[in-house]
Amino acid sequence: MRTGPSTEYPTMWLYKREKLPVKILARYKSWRKIEDHEGTQGWMHARLLSAGRTGLVLATSGKPVAMRAMPDENAKIVWLAEPGVVGSLSQCERTWCLFDVTGRQGYVSITDIWGDEPLK
Repeated sequence: MRTGPSTEYPTMWLYKREKLPVKILARYKSWRKIEDHEGTQGWMHARLLSAGRTGLVLATSGKPVAMRAMPDENAKIVWLAEPGVVGSLSQCERTWCLFDVTGRQGYVSITDIWGDEPLK
């Protein structure tokens, strides 16, 4: 992550964890201004970013988050995801997204994850 949209700007952060979700705030040529889950903002070259949507389990309560069989708070819990776990997001509707962590899938409430905004 750089302080501006060019290799002329200094590096401020080096991300080593793959698939960490970021939000794109602005675009300038082949550069994207992003924000990470801690609120840090900076610029990254678009080739370093993936089009795949991911989410990070929040540590709000410090407890594992329920991954459910259906997008409903009363649905059966099929997995638990610890805070800090990253997975792929898909099938987002209203307040639920299908969350996939290395093949283990379940629906999670968007209030329990940080990532891209749900699809409308």
